[in-house]
Amino acid sequence: MDEDNDGYKNYKLHYKAWFPVILDSPMPWIGMYVAAASLVCSVAMAGDVIHGIRRKKLWFPCKYFSMNAASLTVIAVAMKLSMDLTTGMWGTIDTLVKLSSGCFMIIVMGNFLISFASMNNKEIFMNIVALGILVITISVNMGIQLYIWWGDGVDTYILRIFNIVSMLVLFVTMISSILTIPATKRDMETKYNELHETACEGGKLEEIENLTDEKLKEVVEKYWVMAETGSPQFVMARSVTSATIGAICLATTIYFVTLAIAVVLGGDGLKGFHSTYRWSTVWIFMIQSIGVVVGTIAPICRWFTAINFNYSMFSNHHKEFKLVETFWIQRLVAWKETPLPSQIRGMKCKRVIENVKILVLNLCIGIQIWIVVASKLVHLISIIITLPLFSCFYYRKRMKVDLESESIALETKNSSPKLDLYVLRLEGEAKLPKSILKNMCHELNQLIQMGKSHQPQNLLELLRKSNNSFKGVVDFDSNQVQYCWTLPVVTLTSIAIALPGIENHTVNQLMRSVSEGLLYASLVEESFSYKGDDLLNLKCAANVVWAGVELNGKWLDKDLRKYLLKGRTMEGTLQTLVDIAEKATIEFQRNAMGGHKILAANSMSTISQTILNDYKHSTDPHVDRDLFEKLSIMTADILGACLTNLPRVIIQKCYCSAIEERDKSVRRAACLLGEIEAIRGILKHHELPGLSGDQAAYIDEWRSYMMQKDPPSLVPSSNNEISASSSGELHINVGK
Repeated sequence: MDEDNDGYKNYKLHYKAWFPVILDSPMPWIGMYVAAASLVCSVAMAGDVIHGIRRKKLWFPCKYFSMNAASLTVIAVAMKLSMDLTTGMWGTIDTLVKLSSGCFMIIVMGNFLISFASMNNKEIFMNIVALGILVITISVNMGIQLYIWWGDGVDTYILRIFNIVSMLVLFVTMISSILTIPATKRDMETKYNELHETACEGGKLEEIENLTDEKLKEVVEKYWVMAETGSPQFVMARSVTSATIGAICLATTIYFVTLAIAVVLGGDGLKGFHSTYRWSTVWIFMIQSIGVVVGTIAPICRWFTAINFNYSMFSNHHKEFKLVETFWIQRLVAWKETPLPSQIRGMKCKRVIENVKILVLNLCIGIQIWIVVASKLVHLISIIITLPLFSCFYYRKRMKVDLESESIALETKNSSPKLDLYVLRLEGEAKLPKSILKNMCHELNQLIQMGKSHQPQNLLELLRKSNNSFKGVVDFDSNQVQYCWTLPVVTLTSIAIALPGIENHTVNQLMRSVSEGLLYASLVEESFSYKGDDLLNLKCAANVVWAGVELNGKWLDKDLRKYLLKGRTMEGTLQTLVDIAEKATIEFQRNAMGGHKILAANSMSTISQTILNDYKHSTDPHVDRDLFEKLSIMTADILGACLTNLPRVIIQKCYCSAIEERDKSVRRAACLLGEIEAIRGILKHHELPGLSGDQAAYIDEWRSYMMQKDPPSLVPSSNNEISASSSGELHINVGK
C-alpha cells in the first residue's frame, strides 16, 4: 500500500513538472496565428490604398477592408496579446508587441470608419455594438495590464495610456460620425432627385436611341458627378470628424514609430523575449508595425482631403460659417421628439421614462455638439498648419495655368459644360476643388476607353448581317406566341447548330457571337420591369437552354451535333427537332418542376415547324448553308432590334435608386457606353418602328407593330431563292 502511494506521488510530481511545458509548447504557433490575422488586416488595408491610388481617389474608399462580422473576427484574433492577462511578458520585444497591438487597433478603426456609410441602419447598429464590445474589452484589459506591468518604463507607460485614451476618443468620434449617416443620405437623396430632373431635361429624354454619342456621354457625365460626390463614403471621408480621426491616427503612428526605434536601438533589439510566445512575438511585432505604417496612409489622406475640400472656404472670409450644422444633431433631435410606445402603461411611469429620455438625449446632443466643435477646431488648426503648403501648391498651379492657357481652353471646350452644377454637397460644405472634379472626369474617360477596348467583335460581325428593317423579328415564327428577346435567339441558334453539312468553325463562330449578344440582351431584359411572371419564365427558359447549348452542345440534354441528328438531311433534321420538342412538352407537362422546359420546348416546336414549312421539299443542293445563313440573319435581326434599347439601359443604370449602389451602377453604364459604340454605329442606319420607349423594350410589341404595318409573307418552299448582296444583307426573292 505504501509503495502504491509513493508511486502515485512520484507520478504527480512528474506530471506537475511537465504540465507547464505541455501547455507552453503550442504558444509560439498561437502567436503565429495572431501574426497571420494581423497580416490579413494589413494586406486588406494595403489593398484599399492601392485601389484608391489606381482610381485617383485619395480619400481611399473601403473596398477590401470594411466593417463586418468576418473582419471583426480577424481583428479580435489579431488583438489577442492586448487582451492576454495570464501570460507574463517581460522582455523588450514583448513590451513592443503590447504597444504595437494597441496602435494597430487604433489604425484599424481609423481605416474602416467610412465603411459604415455603405450600411443600412440595422447593419450600422449591429456592427457598432460589436465593435464597442471589442473596444471596451481591449481598453479594460490594457488598463489592467498598466497596473500589473507598471515598471516597463515611463515612455512605454505613457504610450499605453495614450493608446487607451485614443482608442476611446476614436470610438466616440466614430459614433458621432455614424449618427449623421441617415440625415446625410436623405439630404443627398433630395438633392440627387432635384438634379435628376435637370440631367434628364425635365425627366423626358425623348428618342434616347437617337441621341448622339456626345450627348449620351454628357448625360453619363452628369450622373457620374452626382454619384461620386453623393457617395456616402465620400461624404463621410470629407467630414471634419474624419479629419480628426486622421489626426489621431497620425499622432499614434508617429509616437509608436519613434518609441519603437528608440527601444530597439537602445536595448536588446528584437531579442530578449521571455514570454511563452517566444520567437513568434518578433513576427507579430514586425507585421503589426508594417500594418500601422501602411494603415495610416488612408486616414491621413482623408484628413488632407477634408483640408483641401474646405481650404477655399477658409480663404474666402465672406463665407457664412455655422458652428454646428443641422445634420449633426438631426437624428438625436428626432429621437428626442419621438413619443414613447403606447405599450407603456401608467402616466407616472410614462412621465418618468419621458423625462429620463429627454435628459439622456439632451446630454447626447451636448456631447455631439462638443465633438463637432472640437473636430472643427482640429480641422481649423490643421488648415492653419498646412496653409503655407497649400498656398504654394495653388500658386504653382495658377502659374501652370497661365503658361498652358491655350491647352486648358481646348480641354474645357471638349469637356461637358457646367458639371459643377451637379456636385452634391451638404449644408455648410465648400465648393468641390477643381482637381477632384478633374480626377472624376478623367476616371470616367478611362472607363469609357476601357469599354471601347472590350467591344464584342464577334457580335459586331453578326450584326453586320442584319436587315435594315429587322425583318427577322417577324420571320422566325408565323404564330402569335409570346416571347422574350433571348428565347428565340437561343432556339434559332440551337436549330442552326443541329443542321448537317455545316463546318464546326462556322458553328463555333455563331455561338461566340450569340454568347456575346445574349449578355447585352439580358441587360435589356433586366433593365425593364416585365409585367407579370410570363416574361420572367420565358427568360429563365432561355437561360436553362443556353447553359446546355453553350457548355455541352445539348438542347435540354439532347445532343445537337454528334449523336441524335447524325446523317440526317436538313428536312429530316427539322422534323426531328419538331418531334423531339413535342415529346418533351408532353414529358415535362407530367413533371411539376418542368415549367421552364415546357416553354423552351414550345418555342423549339413552333419555330422549327415554321422553318420546316418554308423549306419543305426544297431541292437546292446548298440548302443547308443557305438555311444556316438565314438563321444567322434572323438571329442578328432579333439581337439588333433588342440592342437598340441599350441607350435606355445606360440611362436607367445612371439613375439608380439605391444610394449605396449608385456608384457601381454608373460605373457599369460608363463601361457599357464604350462597349456599344460600334454597335450603335451599325444600328443607327437601320429603320426603327414607331414605338414608344416602353414598347420598344419588348419583342412582342415589335412583332405586333411590324405585322400590322407589313404582314409577313411565307416563302414558298418550291421557289426558295436566297442571295447575299455585297453589303452582307440577305434578300429573299419570292417567285410568282
